[in-house]
Amino acid sequence: MKRKREMESSEIRSAIEELSKLAKLKPGCDDNHDDALHIPTMIFISVCNFVLQVLDKIGPTMAVLRQDIHQNIQRVELVRESDPSKFSNLVEILKKEAIEGNSRKTSSCSRALVWLTRSLDFTVALLQKLTKGSGQKMEKIVEDCYNITLKPWHGWISLTAVKVALKLVPDQKTLMDYLMAKDGNLDTLKEEMQTFVTLLAPFLENIHSTLRSYRVDRLKST
Repeated sequence: MKRKREMESSEIRSAIEELSKLAKLKPGCDDNHDDALHIPTMIFISVCNFVLQVLDKIGPTMAVLRQDIHQNIQRVELVRESDPSKFSNLVEILKKEAIEGNSRKTSSCSRALVWLTRSLDFTVALLQKLTKGSGQKMEKIVEDCYNITLKPWHGWISLTAVKVALKLVPDQKTLMDYLMAKDGNLDTLKEEMQTFVTLLAPFLENIHSTLRSYRVDRLKST
């Protein structure tokens, strides 16, 4: 079936708009207290939803990874909805589970945040390689990105599933066409990818730093 893109704008442009809001949401000057660190939950969720859209473009080969990301997003959304004001900050979610002693549980939101962050690492690595326009096959590009971001934390079941999926990824041109807006071109898309990566990098670093401070950054899959 032909993909319907006539009424779609570039998903990456929407993600850039969300990340651009961060400049307007700087916390107070009390940098010595973790309450001063603000990681907006809804912006984080929006960017993670962009990852889902990228995986949708890659196709059903990424179904396992997509399902995990979708479930983790839902877990974060459920906690946020329980107290939208308090949990508008991801740090409050981590703090709550740390106090309760639930951070390392399989069903914890902290664990979901760890895996979503790693998925963002994968997406950044993928977009960086695509921006450079290397002559590598798409299978090799995805595999390299997976190896440096997700593989170190996956158990053998996930490793096996990914190994099979890698053989079915679309070629690089096809993927770039899927990611491109109706009014776009390849050069514009690459510029948007680079802008997205540039905006996301400091946001991701803040998240990684926070996960380390709550000692959940080394969690592995079961």
